[in-house]
Amino acid sequence: MKKPWENQVEPFKIIGNIYFVGYVAASSHLIDTGDGLILIDSGYPQGLYLVIDSIYKLGFNPCDVKYIIHTHGHYDHCGATRAFTSLYGGKTFIGAGDEDYVNGKKDLTWARELGHEYNEAFEADVIMHDGDVIELGNTKIDIVSTPGHTPGTISLFFDTEENGKKYRVGMHGGVGGNSMEIAWLDENNLSNECRQQFLDGILKLKNIHVDVFLGNHVGNNDTLGKHKRSLIEKENPFIDPEGWMVFLDKCENGIRKMMEENK
Repeated sequence: MKKPWENQVEPFKIIGNIYFVGYVAASSHLIDTGDGLILIDSGYPQGLYLVIDSIYKLGFNPCDVKYIIHTHGHYDHCGATRAFTSLYGGKTFIGAGDEDYVNGKKDLTWARELGHEYNEAFEADVIMHDGDVIELGNTKIDIVSTPGHTPGTISLFFDTEENGKKYRVGMHGGVGGNSMEIAWLDENNLSNECRQQFLDGILKLKNIHVDVFLGNHVGNNDTLGKHKRSLIEKENPFIDPEGWMVFLDKCENGIRKMMEENK
């Protein structure tokens, strides 16, 4: 991301206590738990100033971020974490299997060749496993292991409330289309087994009801389009139970087709 300012997005409230503080190239979400803030994904290091600026614009203070939860260990989701915690503190979380993505031990030569300098290494404070619950203030986040995109990709589910109604919020932690291609797996030193793991994760998540689907990239759930609609529509477009299943069906169909073509 050579020109992060071209990716800038004005921060906005999604629903309840959930806010978008990311930018076009990488999504970051903020949860106000009433007892501190939770940041989901820190983004690229080049875009950290955009995230910090967004937090301030919403009236919050980055010093109040107590937890930084990473959906997975790729550079665009955790590259800014070391700088953020050096400035403001905060406990860091990563899924089991992705520890070496963030602590600098994994060979990521391919990433450096793309201009991603993985020198912002940090040791995560908490390693997340399937079934874990992360609690802070009024928020309890259920962790579901969904490997495939990376070995330690996790998905998150929690409740929020608006206008006296409770809604279930969900996010799949890593569905990049290229994660299903053999060439991509080879570049990341991942086995083809990851594709079956990805499919298994999708099928598992289909059993979870979600009212508000968050994307860890803006294209996953049309984050920016829904925000524009929210400015003119009476009903909140982020409340979209059908959208979650449509998304999972698309992911399932894509991976099944790719696995069939590459037996």
